[in-house]
Amino acid sequence: MQTIIQKIDADQFEMKELDQAANILKAGGLVAFPTETVYGLGADALDAAAAAKIYEAKGRPSDNPLIVHIASVNDMAAIAIEIPQEAYQLAEAFWPGPLTMILKKKECVPYGTTGGLDTVAIRLPENKIARELIAHSGVFVAAPSANTSGKPSPTKAEHVKVDLDGKIDMIIDGGKAILGLESTIIDLTGKIPVILRPGFITQKMLENIIGRVEVDPYILGKKQNENLVPKAPGMKYRHYAPTGSLTIYEGDTQAVIDAVNLVAQEKILCGKVVGIIATDETKIFYKYGIVKTIGTRKEEASIAAGLYDILREFDKLKAEYIYTESFADNRLGQAIMNRLLKAAGYHIVKVTK
Repeated sequence: MQTIIQKIDADQFEMKELDQAANILKAGGLVAFPTETVYGLGADALDAAAAAKIYEAKGRPSDNPLIVHIASVNDMAAIAIEIPQEAYQLAEAFWPGPLTMILKKKECVPYGTTGGLDTVAIRLPENKIARELIAHSGVFVAAPSANTSGKPSPTKAEHVKVDLDGKIDMIIDGGKAILGLESTIIDLTGKIPVILRPGFITQKMLENIIGRVEVDPYILGKKQNENLVPKAPGMKYRHYAPTGSLTIYEGDTQAVIDAVNLVAQEKILCGKVVGIIATDETKIFYKYGIVKTIGTRKEEASIAAGLYDILREFDKLKAEYIYTESFADNRLGQAIMNRLLKAAGYHIVKVTK
């Protein structure tokens, strides 16, 4: 298969530029497209055969549910039942945007899209190309991240090309994804809403709209649960992982720097390629390996936006061992640590002074 790559200016484009992509989706094909979070790999969500192509192209486990992207709030009622008032309150507050809601599905949504579950994950993206493509195609679009399953999510079209060129019909290059982390996922099917994946929409922000919201204990845990039945994308399997071995160092800043310098020096003496993920504040203190800054701790959004890029950059540099500082497990830091833990396979080294 030859993958078509079409560049579109996200700030200024005409609907006719989306004709080919829309026709591919209507015909049951696969189109990668930009969203404000990461690039998604889209297919007709109500076509089980089309959804199956997503799993095949990504090498994605079949029990890992897909998020269904819609073009308007009204579309929610077409694919979900027993929609609680909280869903409409959250939609008014955060849609379009980086929030995914899990609701009970209608029969028209195939189990091939939901990973065998009776629930469906729904999101209305903010990115204009994404919204217009969904509307123009006339189908609801199931779209996980447009990458090989388990690898760092793509924030640029070139990332998608590296992973999926020749495996999908089309890639829309709409520039870099602004946020760089996947959407917050909240489950609204129980008595108390539960966050299943942290993101830019935080627990506090959600509670300001609908009251009490809990966080799934799995998010806060630092060990993998192999017996987990995933209700949302990214809950069970190793994700976001670079090719090299990634280790998180946690503790006092100076102690972390000293420990990373020591282990990096040892690996380099053994002939290994070492990468170090630092921040703007600490970069100058690392003496060994390839040191790259992920952003500044003064602005968590910069760290979130740089995470997947830096992991893919170390893949290009063929880093065999990658060491990173940890980040505060609160606010946006919770989402960053959630992704890092999965990327590292929960490999954490705790250091003391």
